[in-house]
Amino acid sequence: MKFRKPFLIASLALLFVGAACAGFIKWRGFRAASTPTAFETAAARSIRDFAIPGAERHKRNPDAGDSLAIQQGREDFLARCATCHGVDARGRTPIGANEYPRVPDLHSDTTQNLSDGEIRYIIENGIQLTGMPAFSSTHNESVEESWKLVSYIRSFRPLTSGERVVAANTPTSAHYTGSQSCRKCHSDIYEHWKKTPMANVIRDPREHPAAIIPDLNTNTVAKFTKDQVAFVYGSKWKQRYFTKIGDDYYPLGAQWDVGSKKWLKYHVADAGADWWTAYYPSDNMQRPTGPTCDGCHSVSYDIYTKQVTEWNVGCERCHGLGSEHVAHPTRANILNPSQMDDVAANDTCIACHSQGQPLTKQIEGKAYDWPVGYRVGLHLADYWKLEDYTLGQTTFTHFADGTAHKNRMQGNDFVQSVMYQHGVTCASCHDVHGTENYAQLRKPADKLCLDCHGPTSPNGPHTATLEAHTHHKDGSPGSQCVACHMPKIATEGVPGSFVSSHTFKFITPAMTDKYKMPNACTTCHTGRSTDWATKEMMTWRTISPWRVGQ
Repeated sequence: MKFRKPFLIASLALLFVGAACAGFIKWRGFRAASTPTAFETAAARSIRDFAIPGAERHKRNPDAGDSLAIQQGREDFLARCATCHGVDARGRTPIGANEYPRVPDLHSDTTQNLSDGEIRYIIENGIQLTGMPAFSSTHNESVEESWKLVSYIRSFRPLTSGERVVAANTPTSAHYTGSQSCRKCHSDIYEHWKKTPMANVIRDPREHPAAIIPDLNTNTVAKFTKDQVAFVYGSKWKQRYFTKIGDDYYPLGAQWDVGSKKWLKYHVADAGADWWTAYYPSDNMQRPTGPTCDGCHSVSYDIYTKQVTEWNVGCERCHGLGSEHVAHPTRANILNPSQMDDVAANDTCIACHSQGQPLTKQIEGKAYDWPVGYRVGLHLADYWKLEDYTLGQTTFTHFADGTAHKNRMQGNDFVQSVMYQHGVTCASCHDVHGTENYAQLRKPADKLCLDCHGPTSPNGPHTATLEAHTHHKDGSPGSQCVACHMPKIATEGVPGSFVSSHTFKFITPAMTDKYKMPNACTTCHTGRSTDWATKEMMTWRTISPWRVGQ
């Protein structure tokens, strides 16, 4: 009897708490759209952490710090995790924002304070009553692959307060050292990079006798000798030749068209072409490449001394001044665009893969066609503005819809894209350290796009099969995503040489009629008209007739 009263009070208290909870749920609703309270979040995480077995908690990552494992983990992450977690792993995706509980920011202390073993356990087993699946069963994920994902997730760890001090001081204490300094610790990456176009845009024919592609004796356009050639520029679409006078380089008057194997005149037109021609005489020998080219084809071109740390796009072009890192390697004294926010990461590439102008057209009395003063880690918009365009008007740089049609304008295109708006970066698709794929893509194009898009992806396409979306046989050229969303319409400076558009917009045949710009359909089906292509697509029930008919 003596326990009856306390028992009754406890029962009533529990009943009251239960009723209060039920009332709260009824009032608030049981919706995934609701924002979890701090109590719910803390309670859920505490239960999750408590449920992880102790033996798992203390397991060590055998791949910790392995750069190859991090790269492989990144590939898995983009293919399997980015749909919910986002390409930047911050969870700001349509799914991530509407899951209950929310998809976590993997950069946060909440995630990074977990042990490697805890993170691997969560990857392998998932979390009940959330959207986190068990990868071991759903994806046949091996333990080894899970550890690689852990290594990649660890790369998101924010700098400590002490590391932030080091990072802030490095730009004032460090200097450029050249890519050769990186080779000792990053030999595999260095050897891959050394074979890329980035590392070989400019070549000295004295060091590389085979750099000059054609027989110079066949040049009847503007004759010059091998002794006059200080640098060779390019080898894929066209090859140009620079001579040296004093401390400056100047373009010679003929270029080699690699595709058609013939000589062409090289001279940027005085009017209706690049904006900087208004500030220089017409003669090539009075148009030095320092202001027009060299800032992007070198590391740390000095506009005063006209010297560089190294020619071509070396490691420090993207990773910043490297002397402190070479002397004392830590992640705090080197820059890594993959660890930056998406705007800063993309700025690293857009700085040179764009058509624009410095904020001040003339610097020290000269017009520069590259962002003087900018280096990785700074804010590109403080030094550079992208070339403007007017809708409905075709210009030297843009088609009438705003798509670029000049070479080296991937950045102008990309900033207009939905991809850019959602935090996708250049490095989401390209690996400038070098791959076996076209354009240094991380995977062949027909596989790369399917990392984030596909019939089962919330990003679309929203059809049962890819073939139902493309209306082309699977495996055919027309079934490739890039065929329609990245048509090769931007000229590379010589006839017949084009590179892909980077707006990812589908240019309809109707837009060809309206804006006089090429479209993917009749560019491929050369014997067909735009009227044929429009009528054909109007029969497709997987695409809006309003989209293709206008």
